[in-house]
Amino acid sequence: MQNTMKSVARLMSSLSGAALWIAGTGLVLMTVFIAAQVFWRYLLNDSLTWSEPASVMIMGWFIFLGAAVGIREGYHLSFDILLHVLPQRGKEMLHTLSDIFVAAFGGGMILYGAQLAMKTAGNKMPGLGISGAFDFLPIVAGGVLVVLFSLERIARRAAGLHTARFGEAEQEH
Repeated sequence: MQNTMKSVARLMSSLSGAALWIAGTGLVLMTVFIAAQVFWRYLLNDSLTWSEPASVMIMGWFIFLGAAVGIREGYHLSFDILLHVLPQRGKEMLHTLSDIFVAAFGGGMILYGAQLAMKTAGNKMPGLGISGAFDFLPIVAGGVLVVLFSLERIARRAAGLHTARFGEAEQEH
């Protein structure tokens, strides 16, 4: 089972790396779009109508993809005071319970994000002229990754492999 989990971990690591690169690229693009808007508005006395809605949409992508990567790497918010007094088995049970709740939250992101996308699919985004559903797709994509990465953490723990927590070294693949 550990060999299978290590193969899954390599796949999830690649997916996580791709999500992180997309998020980083989105951050750079948003910065470029906002800088272009400032240049056009204040130096050319004109305005780019697409820059603000495009930047906000891109921001959704890098926030939700980056958050999912943070969950995989153990950087999500946690309340660890009880963990200092529990034996290792108790800690693992609470970590698993936490991952179950995070996966359920990711499921909610998928469900409600998809509902929002479907409700706004017929609307056009001002300045971009594309479907309003594109504003909510980052929630769905982030939710899918949150679920996948949370389930990976649970499966790793069940296979006896280490799962990284905030401040620890990177998990083995």
